[in-house]
Amino acid sequence: MKITWQDFEKVDIRVGTIIKAEDFPEARSSAYILHVDFGSEVGIKKSSAQITNLYTKEQLENKQVMGVVNFHPKQVGPIMSECLVLGFYNQDKSVILATPDTPVENGARLL
Repeated sequence: MKITWQDFEKVDIRVGTIIKAEDFPEARSSAYILHVDFGSEVGIKKSSAQITNLYTKEQLENKQVMGVVNFHPKQVGPIMSECLVLGFYNQDKSVILATPDTPVENGARLL
């Protein structure tokens, strides 16, 4: 399905830094709760991420990631997911996070 440029402009993808990763034992599949700082304009948002097979909580803290910040919040078990952290499926269906290859200011928007 093709989209227009105007459709793409509606998706607000920003860079943020994971400031905290915690276990999410209530999740159906193994997951973390991520707290991501998307800068002063967007703030800190929570997300559930099924990335426990490739990342430890320690590896995630201070890692920059890309995320969609303008979805409506979604209830995921006992937490309200406020953003979608982006990633790609590997051949084994594990998720590899989408990250900038050099540091970027939190809140920078994908153009």
